[in-house]
Order: sequence, then C-alpha cells, then structure tokens
Amino acid sequence: MNPTLANVLLLVAAYFLGAFPTGYLLCKSLKGIDIRTVGSGSTGATNVLRTLGKPAGITVFVIDVLKGVAAILLARAFAVPDGFGSPDVVIVLAGLLGVIGHSKPIWLGFKGGKSVAIGLGIILAMDWRVGLSAFGIFLLSLALTRIVSVSSIAAAAGLMILMVVF
Repeated sequence: MNPTLANVLLLVAAYFLGAFPTGYLLCKSLKGIDIRTVGSGSTGATNVLRTLGKPAGITVFVIDVLKGVAAILLARAFAVPDGFGSPDVVIVLAGLLGVIGHSKPIWLGFKGGKSVAIGLGIILAMDWRVGLSAFGIFLLSLALTRIVSVSSIAAAAGLMILMVVF
C-alpha cells in the first residue's frame, strides 16, 4: 500500500476512534436520554457524572481516556515515513484527529465533548510522566476549587511547563 494512503487511513481511524460517542451511548442505553439535551449539553464525562452519577461518569471518563491512548498507540504501531514526514508527525496528527473526533463527532451532528479526557489519554500515551503530572494538577485543583472547568484549565496550563521539564 502507498505509505501516504496508509497514513491517511490511520488518521481517519484516529478520528473515528475519537468520534465514538461514549457518553451519548451510555446515557441512551442506561436511561434512554440524550445527554445533549440535559446539563451542559456536552457528551463528556462531567455532564454524564452530573446527570447519571459517579459510576456512569467514571465509565465515560475511562473509555474516553482509552480512546486517546488507542489513537496514539495505533499511530505508533502503523505510521510510516511519507509525504507527511516522519512517523512522529503522523502520531501527533492522530492525537489531534482523535480530539477533533471527540469534540466534533460525525454521528452526533458534530457536537460532542470538551475533549479533556481524550486529551489526557493522548498525553499519557505520548509521555506518561507528563500525563500523570497533568492529571495530578487537575486533581489538586479540583480538590481546592471543586470546579471541573477550572481544574481542566489548570492542567492544560501546567502541560506547557511539564512538557519542557520532562
């Protein structure tokens, strides 16, 4: 197979991994509700947590993190040098397309989650030290503020420093 075509197919697969609507499907199957019509309207773990409780929220969080990990591991396993450049470029693009798939899933009219959990999975798969440290910042901020959005922003801001350190 043409290396460029192989990488394009890999990137399409990363988008569709991200686009798997975990929160939407779980809420539909457990309670018959469209999670996009309640709370924040997001399909992500936080809205599911607030709507259906801890077990459902944690399930969505874990699966969404694993979607990010899977996108990176898939790219690491199959990316080849081509017109994109090195496989590292394809790996980064796979992460980006996983995030786009999560936040703009084709299945749900391009309205998905905020991409925090899948972003964590991507960072964990790229460098577990950075990912765990960012998650630690998130948890510390959450313990202090009890506000998920502020904690997500704190972790994202900390990522820049953590990437330099590690």
